[in-house]
Amino acid sequence: MTDRTELDRLIDTVAVLRAPGGCPWDADQSHASLVQYLVEETHELIEAIEAGDRDEMIEELGDVLYQVLFHADIAAHTPGEEFDINDVAAHMTAKMIGRHPHVFGDENLETADEVIAAWDGFKAAEKPHRTSVLDGIPQGMPALALADKVIGRAQKIGLLEQEAGAGVPLESEDELGPLLLAIVASAKAQGLDAERALRGAVRDLQAEIRSAEADAAAG
Repeated sequence: MTDRTELDRLIDTVAVLRAPGGCPWDADQSHASLVQYLVEETHELIEAIEAGDRDEMIEELGDVLYQVLFHADIAAHTPGEEFDINDVAAHMTAKMIGRHPHVFGDENLETADEVIAAWDGFKAAEKPHRTSVLDGIPQGMPALALADKVIGRAQKIGLLEQEAGAGVPLESEDELGPLLLAIVASAKAQGLDAERALRGAVRDLQAEIRSAEADAAAG
């Protein structure tokens, strides 16, 4: 008989907590009610990674893992969903194998840059229903992260040059951080919302991207 792992024990623990006779709070949760905790635990993990604290990383990775197992257990007992953590793992394994033909297939990619260049093609083959480079970008991302993602997509289709934003000379993130902070401070001092302003600019850029895609399709 195969020895049970600590992961097996954690999966069983989640099941016991949510089963009849377990914890009433755990049993009462839904996918939607857990979103706030997933966001919170993700940010705590990011802080642990940035701090480089081994023990904190172990704890926070566990908290994020617990959220995944929690959602999977909810799905396993929800009519119409009825999948469990093994289904999640199987889907992820298939996706990673499909996205790495240079490891599991005959594709010949020898450098990280070659992988990056081919990555969009791998994803396009996996999701042929996506028609825009913007498809799949979560619009609820923080504005700065969203801007970075959308600018990257605009560069991919040639709407923006790779060096288009190089007008502000920066040599390191140690220089960039104070500059961004100063911009936010200036906006706040003048009663402006930096997050909302950047999100509006990103929406405009996304509209330009979709327009360029429509023109290319029509032409």
